[in-house]
Amino acid sequence: MEHPVDRRQIDVAGTELSYLTAGDDQDRPLLLLHGTFWSRVWQPVLPALGRIRRCIALDLPGFGASAGELDPGSATVPALAQTVLDAADALGVDVFDLAGHDIGGGIAQHLAATTDRVRRMVLMNSVMFDSWPVPAVERFRDPGVRAATTVEDLLEARTASTRRSTLRELDDDELADYLSPWREPARVRSWTAMAAAADPRWTLDIVPALQQKALPTRLVWGSDDEFQKLAFARRYVEEIPGADLVEVAGKHIPTEDSPRQVADAVIGHLAG
Repeated sequence: MEHPVDRRQIDVAGTELSYLTAGDDQDRPLLLLHGTFWSRVWQPVLPALGRIRRCIALDLPGFGASAGELDPGSATVPALAQTVLDAADALGVDVFDLAGHDIGGGIAQHLAATTDRVRRMVLMNSVMFDSWPVPAVERFRDPGVRAATTVEDLLEARTASTRRSTLRELDDDELADYLSPWREPARVRSWTAMAAAADPRWTLDIVPALQQKALPTRLVWGSDDEFQKLAFARRYVEEIPGADLVEVAGKHIPTEDSPRQVADAVIGHLAG
């Protein structure tokens, strides 16, 4: 039986963070992290994943339905990893399974490399090595570009990138749902801060630690991704012990193109 998906809030260091949840609160926890999108990317698979895990798809500060605001200092991978640990502590979660999409996958790798709290990891169309930032993100390193970016500018850019992230065409309601967070200036600033903080050193410097830990890791990849190329996923499996790869039909958000296949791949890994 698939589980209903609920949205809840938790106070983390004085900021109300929001998360989608499915599953029994007594089950083993699975934290799911987003990058330049928000927890919406995990929504299609949460009902299935809730059969075996207490799913917690967190919205980072200034993203999704969470309060707060990021700046380039608080939006680095190590800083966001600490935010995730603080959220886990607030939720009473010690050791957990972990899934990350996009920059959320970079955060996941950092947690896997630098803590002993991750049991198993899933990386879905994740940044890794020097696969990032893509040019459309990298340009926000310029403070002038960030300052000049309006709500309308970001909505236009996010519309284009969201449409390029799925093989199937999202309908008007789905697209509006994906874009809904970026209608306030503070959320625009949070997004541009994450873009400004995007830096491949965060995923390059931890490679030796990942190799040494050999954490059981499954890469689940939409094989037609234009942003995070399949070649990087194949390289990860070659270079990092304990990793395997499941390719599915899809682009950057394969949960929208192949939800059943993604869920099955994640469940199969976590059950292992």
